[in-house]
Amino acid sequence: MKQIAIISGKGGTGKTTIAASFAALSGSNKIIIADCDVDASNLYIVLNPEIRDKKEFKGSKTAVIDKEKCTGCGICEENCRFDAISISDREINHILCDGCGVCVITCPEEAVSLKDRVSGYTFISDTKYGPMSHAQLNVAAEASGKLVTVVRNRCVELTRESQSNLILIDGPPGIGCPVIASLSGVDIALIVTEPSQSGLHDLKRILGVTAHFGVKPVVCINRYDINEVVTEEIEAFCKDKGIEIVGMIPYDESITKAMVEGVPVVVFEAEPNSNAAEEIKRMWNRITPNPAPL
Repeated sequence: MKQIAIISGKGGTGKTTIAASFAALSGSNKIIIADCDVDASNLYIVLNPEIRDKKEFKGSKTAVIDKEKCTGCGICEENCRFDAISISDREINHILCDGCGVCVITCPEEAVSLKDRVSGYTFISDTKYGPMSHAQLNVAAEASGKLVTVVRNRCVELTRESQSNLILIDGPPGIGCPVIASLSGVDIALIVTEPSQSGLHDLKRILGVTAHFGVKPVVCINRYDINEVVTEEIEAFCKDKGIEIVGMIPYDESITKAMVEGVPVVVFEAEPNSNAAEEIKRMWNRITPNPAPL
């Protein structure tokens, strides 16, 4: 089974626009969709999934005080570097608590323990283009890299019930743990960049990550025509590194209009043949083994 991850070195480059369009273009090619941008999951806005399974994600721990054992000595409060403990109330602020466990170690009465914390939820949903694994990380929760791994593992569950030949991953931006978890085992990383100096800088960083993990990168320059000078810099850089540019998407207001309507731009009926949509179709055909007809 082929796996394609759509990633970027920075946010706002258009990953989700392309991921939603690729899902719509899959046609008779059965796919599994994974939204691994768990910190800011928004692929569901465009794909309108119907949730059929929801599970708690316990990715971190929080401290709990046993008020019957606690003598109020204050040692745990003194040692908590996150100011999460109010010993006068015998309470833990679970937003501030980092789950480090120093309170457990220092409590002479063994009145403090660490308990699993619900950090978010994972979902299996149905879209009109195929099943989707996605998640929601709670506000201020951590362990996003672990949650991405769970989303990827739940894709394995979906492969058992379908004849899918492609997993399409809408990955997170940046170069941190969630990106690394999204790239594990994929065949192609489609890196979406934009013609700005920050876009070029972050493209170089994410290419370092794909090289480290041995993942084949290809590049798409979104809104390439808003700064053709920097676009030429990106083209020259990719040519020098032997990296294929598979897409040059022009600035196109139809993308914004399609997003407002909550549909992928390639099936946006108001402007079905927009320049951006046509280029996304060509890009899909360049990187998939069994392309859909244009």
